[in-house]
Amino acid sequence: MQELDLLILGAGWTSTFLIPLARHRALTFCATTRDGHEVGGSATLKWTFDPDGDDSQFSSLPLARNVLITFPLKGTGPSARLVQGYEKAWEGKLAPSSFAGDKRKVHFVQLGSTGIWQGGGPTLSSSPSSCWVTRKSSYDTSNARAEAEDELLSLGGCVLNLAGLWGGARQPRDWVGRVAKTKEDVRGKRSLHLVHGLDVARGLLAVVARWEAAKGQRWMLTDGFVYDWWSLFVHWGSPKEASEDGKHGDVDPKPSDQAKWVYELMVEEDVRALPRSMEALGRCYDSREFWDTFGIAPVQGGV
Repeated sequence: MQELDLLILGAGWTSTFLIPLARHRALTFCATTRDGHEVGGSATLKWTFDPDGDDSQFSSLPLARNVLITFPLKGTGPSARLVQGYEKAWEGKLAPSSFAGDKRKVHFVQLGSTGIWQGGGPTLSSSPSSCWVTRKSSYDTSNARAEAEDELLSLGGCVLNLAGLWGGARQPRDWVGRVAKTKEDVRGKRSLHLVHGLDVARGLLAVVARWEAAKGQRWMLTDGFVYDWWSLFVHWGSPKEASEDGKHGDVDPKPSDQAKWVYELMVEEDVRALPRSMEALGRCYDSREFWDTFGIAPVQGGV
Protein backbone atom coordinates (compact mmCIF):
# COMPACT_ATOMS: atom_id res chain seq x y z
CA MET A 1 0.00 0.00 0.00
CA GLN A 2 1.28 3.48 -0.90
CA GLU A 3 2.32 5.68 2.01
CA LEU A 4 0.93 9.19 1.44
CA ASP A 5 2.76 12.36 2.37
CA LEU A 6 -0.34 13.95 3.87
CA LEU A 7 -3.81 12.98 5.09
CA ILE A 8 -6.16 15.93 5.66
CA LEU A 9 -8.97 15.08 8.07
CA GLY A 10 -11.91 17.42 7.56
CA ALA A 11 -10.99 19.36 4.44
CA GLY A 12 -12.69 22.75 4.67
CA TRP A 13 -11.86 26.34 3.79
CA THR A 14 -8.16 26.04 4.64
CA SER A 15 -7.85 23.07 2.31
CA THR A 16 -8.97 25.16 -0.68
CA PHE A 17 -5.47 26.67 -0.41
CA LEU A 18 -3.60 23.64 0.96
CA ILE A 19 -4.71 21.06 -1.62
CA PRO A 20 -3.68 23.07 -4.72
CA LEU A 21 -0.33 23.87 -3.08
CA ALA A 22 0.29 20.24 -2.12
CA ARG A 23 -0.56 19.20 -5.68
CA HIS A 24 1.79 21.87 -7.09
CA ARG A 25 4.61 20.59 -4.88
CA ALA A 26 3.99 17.01 -6.05
CA LEU A 27 3.00 15.72 -2.62
CA THR A 28 0.81 12.66 -2.35
CA PHE A 29 -2.28 13.32 -0.28
CA CYS A 30 -5.84 12.40 0.56
CA ALA A 31 -8.53 14.52 2.19
CA THR A 32 -11.76 13.64 3.97
CA THR A 33 -15.10 15.45 4.28
CA ARG A 34 -18.38 14.47 5.87
CA ASP A 35 -20.10 13.93 2.51
CA GLY A 36 -17.20 13.30 0.15
CA HIS A 37 -17.57 16.53 -1.85
CA GLU A 38 -14.75 17.95 -3.97
CA VAL A 39 -12.35 20.44 -2.34
CA GLY A 40 -9.63 22.41 -4.08
CA GLY A 41 -10.21 20.55 -7.32
CA SER A 42 -9.74 17.11 -5.73
CA ALA A 43 -12.17 14.40 -4.73
CA THR A 44 -12.38 13.61 -1.00
CA LEU A 45 -13.07 10.52 1.05
CA LYS A 46 -16.36 10.43 2.97
CA TRP A 47 -15.42 10.04 6.64
CA THR A 48 -16.40 11.40 10.06
CA PHE A 49 -14.53 11.04 13.33
CA ASP A 50 -16.49 9.57 16.22
CA PRO A 51 -14.68 10.12 19.57
CA ASP A 52 -16.79 7.35 21.10
CA GLY A 53 -16.46 4.95 18.16
CA ASP A 54 -14.30 1.83 17.96
CA ASP A 55 -11.11 1.28 15.99
CA SER A 56 -12.97 0.13 12.89
CA GLN A 57 -13.62 3.79 11.96
CA PHE A 58 -9.94 4.20 11.07
CA SER A 59 -9.71 1.21 8.74
CA SER A 60 -11.11 3.17 5.79
CA LEU A 61 -8.43 5.86 6.06
CA PRO A 62 -5.29 5.61 3.93
CA LEU A 63 -1.79 5.24 5.30
CA ALA A 64 0.01 8.61 5.65
CA ARG A 65 3.13 9.89 7.35
CA ASN A 66 1.53 13.25 8.25
CA VAL A 67 -2.04 13.67 9.45
CA LEU A 68 -3.64 17.13 9.61
CA ILE A 69 -6.68 17.56 11.87
CA THR A 70 -8.61 20.63 10.71
CA PHE A 71 -11.80 20.19 12.74
CA PRO A 72 -11.88 21.21 16.43
CA LEU A 73 -11.38 18.56 19.09
CA LYS A 74 -12.64 19.46 22.56
CA GLY A 75 -11.67 18.37 26.05
CA THR A 76 -9.45 15.46 27.03
CA GLY A 77 -9.86 12.13 25.31
CA PRO A 78 -10.63 12.82 21.62
CA SER A 79 -7.04 13.65 20.63
CA ALA A 80 -5.68 10.48 22.22
CA ARG A 81 -8.51 8.47 20.68
CA LEU A 82 -7.72 9.72 17.19
CA VAL A 83 -3.94 9.43 17.46
CA GLN A 84 -3.89 5.99 19.06
CA GLY A 85 -6.72 4.63 16.93
CA TYR A 86 -5.07 5.66 13.68
CA GLU A 87 -1.65 4.41 14.73
CA LYS A 88 -3.11 1.06 15.80
CA ALA A 89 -4.86 0.69 12.44
CA TRP A 90 -1.56 1.08 10.59
CA GLU A 91 0.87 -0.35 13.11
CA GLY A 92 3.96 -1.74 11.43
CA LYS A 93 2.94 -0.49 7.98
CA LEU A 94 4.90 2.80 7.85
CA ALA A 95 8.42 2.93 6.50
CA PRO A 96 11.15 3.87 9.02
CA SER A 97 11.05 7.54 9.94
CA SER A 98 13.79 9.81 8.65
CA PHE A 99 13.77 11.77 11.91
CA ALA A 100 16.15 10.55 14.61
CA GLY A 101 14.48 9.67 17.88
CA ASP A 102 11.04 9.85 16.29
CA LYS A 103 9.06 7.54 18.58
CA ARG A 104 5.75 8.19 16.86
CA LYS A 105 5.77 7.13 13.24
CA VAL A 106 2.79 9.29 12.29
CA HIS A 107 3.06 13.06 12.65
CA PHE A 108 -0.16 14.72 13.80
CA VAL A 109 -0.88 18.43 13.32
CA GLN A 110 -3.94 20.13 14.82
CA LEU A 111 -5.29 23.49 13.65
CA GLY A 112 -6.42 25.75 16.48
CA SER A 113 -7.22 29.40 17.12
CA THR A 114 -5.26 32.27 18.67
CA GLY A 115 -8.44 32.90 20.67
CA ILE A 116 -7.04 30.75 23.48
CA TRP A 117 -4.74 33.66 24.39
CA GLN A 118 -7.61 36.10 24.87
CA GLY A 119 -8.06 34.80 28.40
CA GLY A 120 -4.36 34.40 29.07
CA GLY A 121 -1.61 36.78 30.07
CA PRO A 122 1.43 38.65 28.73
CA THR A 123 4.46 37.05 27.22
CA LEU A 124 6.51 35.14 29.80
CA SER A 125 9.70 37.01 28.98
CA SER A 126 8.19 40.48 29.30
CA SER A 127 6.87 42.67 32.05
CA PRO A 128 3.28 42.14 33.27
CA SER A 129 2.28 45.42 31.64
CA SER A 130 3.41 44.33 28.18
CA CYS A 131 0.80 44.24 25.43
CA TRP A 132 2.73 41.61 23.49
CA VAL A 133 1.63 37.99 23.39
CA THR A 134 3.70 35.13 21.95
CA ARG A 135 3.23 31.39 21.69
CA LYS A 136 4.90 31.10 25.09
CA SER A 137 2.45 33.41 26.82
CA SER A 138 -0.05 31.98 29.26
CA TYR A 139 -3.38 30.98 27.73
CA ASP A 140 -6.79 29.80 28.87
CA THR A 141 -6.04 26.20 29.81
CA SER A 142 -9.70 25.63 30.70
CA ASN A 143 -10.72 26.27 27.09
CA ALA A 144 -12.07 22.98 25.71
CA ARG A 145 -10.12 23.29 22.48
CA ALA A 146 -6.92 24.14 24.37
CA GLU A 147 -7.41 21.01 26.50
CA ALA A 148 -7.58 18.84 23.39
CA GLU A 149 -4.56 20.62 21.89
CA ASP A 150 -2.54 20.08 25.07
CA GLU A 151 -3.39 16.39 24.92
CA LEU A 152 -2.15 16.19 21.32
CA LEU A 153 1.06 17.99 22.29
CA SER A 154 1.65 15.48 25.08
CA LEU A 155 1.49 12.76 22.44
CA GLY A 156 4.19 14.44 20.36
CA GLY A 157 1.89 16.26 17.96
CA CYS A 158 2.06 19.85 16.75
CA VAL A 159 -0.55 22.60 17.12
CA LEU A 160 -0.86 25.62 14.86
CA ASN A 161 -3.01 28.35 16.44
CA LEU A 162 -4.23 30.56 13.61
CA ALA A 163 -5.24 34.22 13.69
CA GLY A 164 -8.29 35.45 11.77
CA LEU A 165 -8.45 33.56 8.49
CA TRP A 166 -8.98 35.43 5.26
CA GLY A 167 -8.56 34.99 1.51
CA GLY A 168 -10.70 34.21 -1.51
CA ALA A 169 -14.34 34.89 -0.74
CA ARG A 170 -13.53 35.46 2.95
CA GLN A 171 -12.71 39.19 3.12
CA PRO A 172 -12.30 41.04 6.45
CA ARG A 173 -14.01 44.18 5.15
CA ASP A 174 -17.19 42.12 4.84
CA TRP A 175 -17.14 41.62 8.63
CA VAL A 176 -17.64 45.32 9.41
CA GLY A 177 -21.44 45.29 9.40
CA ARG A 178 -21.45 42.29 11.72
CA VAL A 179 -18.87 43.39 14.30
CA ALA A 180 -19.66 47.13 14.43
CA LYS A 181 -23.37 47.78 14.27
CA THR A 182 -23.26 50.70 16.73
CA LYS A 183 -20.90 53.41 17.94
CA GLU A 184 -20.40 51.48 21.17
CA ASP A 185 -19.36 48.45 19.13
CA VAL A 186 -16.73 50.60 17.42
CA ARG A 187 -15.55 52.01 20.76
CA GLY A 188 -14.73 48.51 21.97
CA LYS A 189 -12.84 47.35 18.88
CA ARG A 190 -9.09 47.42 19.26
CA SER A 191 -6.58 44.98 17.72
CA LEU A 192 -7.20 42.53 14.89
CA HIS A 193 -4.85 39.76 13.78
CA LEU A 194 -5.09 37.96 10.46
CA VAL A 195 -3.40 35.30 8.37
CA HIS A 196 -4.16 34.46 4.75
CA GLY A 197 -5.19 30.93 3.77
CA LEU A 198 -2.24 30.61 1.40
CA ASP A 199 0.20 31.41 4.20
CA VAL A 200 -1.52 28.86 6.44
CA ALA A 201 -1.00 26.26 3.70
CA ARG A 202 2.64 27.26 3.27
CA GLY A 203 3.14 27.11 7.03
CA LEU A 204 1.61 23.65 7.25
CA LEU A 205 3.87 22.25 4.55
CA ALA A 206 6.88 23.86 6.24
CA VAL A 207 5.94 22.03 9.46
CA VAL A 208 5.67 18.74 7.58
CA ALA A 209 9.08 19.31 5.99
CA ARG A 210 10.76 20.18 9.31
CA TRP A 211 9.04 17.91 11.77
CA GLU A 212 12.03 17.78 14.13
CA ALA A 213 11.43 21.47 14.90
CA ALA A 214 7.65 21.17 15.00
CA LYS A 215 6.87 18.12 17.10
CA GLY A 216 5.51 18.70 20.58
CA GLN A 217 5.25 22.44 19.95
CA ARG A 218 2.43 24.98 19.86
CA TRP A 219 2.90 27.72 17.28
CA MET A 220 1.13 31.02 16.68
CA LEU A 221 0.45 32.11 13.08
CA THR A 222 -0.34 35.67 12.04
CA ASP A 223 0.81 37.67 9.02
CA GLY A 224 3.05 39.80 11.25
CA PHE A 225 0.66 42.76 11.38
CA VAL A 226 -1.33 44.13 14.29
CA TYR A 227 -4.29 45.86 12.70
CA ASP A 228 -6.17 48.71 14.35
CA TRP A 229 -9.89 48.16 13.83
CA TRP A 230 -10.48 51.93 13.84
CA SER A 231 -8.00 52.40 10.99
CA LEU A 232 -9.68 49.64 9.03
CA PHE A 233 -13.15 51.11 9.61
CA VAL A 234 -11.95 54.44 8.20
CA HIS A 235 -10.05 52.86 5.32
CA TRP A 236 -12.91 50.63 4.28
CA GLY A 237 -15.60 53.21 4.99
CA SER A 238 -14.13 56.07 2.96
CA PRO A 239 -15.52 56.50 -0.59
CA LYS A 240 -12.89 55.48 -3.14
CA GLU A 241 -14.57 57.14 -6.11
CA ALA A 242 -14.54 60.68 -4.73
CA SER A 243 -12.92 63.23 -7.02
CA GLU A 244 -11.57 66.64 -6.09
CA ASP A 245 -12.49 68.17 -9.42
CA GLY A 246 -15.97 66.66 -9.46
CA LYS A 247 -15.45 65.14 -12.90
CA HIS A 248 -15.11 61.58 -11.68
CA GLY A 249 -16.89 59.69 -8.94
CA ASP A 250 -19.28 61.11 -6.37
CA VAL A 251 -19.15 64.90 -6.07
CA ASP A 252 -20.54 64.79 -2.53
CA PRO A 253 -19.35 61.51 -0.96
CA LYS A 254 -20.14 60.53 2.62
CA PRO A 255 -18.21 58.17 4.91
CA SER A 256 -19.74 55.04 6.38
CA ASP A 257 -21.31 55.17 9.83
CA GLN A 258 -18.35 53.25 11.24
CA ALA A 259 -15.85 55.74 9.81
CA LYS A 260 -17.87 58.68 11.15
CA TRP A 261 -18.04 57.10 14.61
CA VAL A 262 -14.28 56.55 14.62
CA TYR A 263 -13.62 60.27 14.12
CA GLU A 264 -16.09 61.14 16.87
CA LEU A 265 -14.38 58.68 19.22
CA MET A 266 -10.96 60.09 18.42
CA VAL A 267 -12.11 63.38 19.93
CA GLU A 268 -13.87 61.75 22.86
CA GLU A 269 -10.92 59.53 23.78
CA ASP A 270 -8.15 61.98 22.82
CA VAL A 271 -6.68 59.84 20.06
CA ARG A 272 -4.62 62.29 18.01
CA ALA A 273 -4.11 60.11 14.92
CA LEU A 274 -4.51 56.64 13.54
CA PRO A 275 -3.36 53.96 13.87
CA ARG A 276 -3.39 53.86 17.63
CA SER A 277 -0.32 52.72 19.55
CA MET A 278 0.30 49.06 20.36
CA GLU A 279 -0.32 49.85 24.02
CA ALA A 280 -3.71 51.39 23.20
CA LEU A 281 -4.66 48.33 21.16
CA GLY A 282 -4.05 46.21 24.23
CA ARG A 283 -3.36 42.71 22.89
CA CYS A 284 -0.75 42.31 20.18
CA TYR A 285 0.38 38.95 18.84
CA ASP A 286 4.05 38.38 18.01
CA SER A 287 4.37 35.41 15.66
CA ARG A 288 7.91 36.03 14.41
CA GLU A 289 9.23 32.82 15.95
CA PHE A 290 7.21 30.57 13.63
CA TRP A 291 8.33 32.22 10.39
CA ASP A 292 11.95 32.43 11.59
CA THR A 293 12.09 28.81 12.79
CA PHE A 294 10.73 27.35 9.58
CA GLY A 295 12.62 29.70 7.28
CA ILE A 296 9.69 31.19 5.37
CA ALA A 297 7.85 34.51 5.35
CA PRO A 298 4.21 35.44 4.65
CA VAL A 299 3.41 36.26 1.05
CA GLN A 300 0.04 37.83 1.86
CA GLY A 301 0.88 40.33 4.60
CA GLY A 302 -1.54 43.25 4.92
CA VAL A 303 -5.16 43.68 3.85
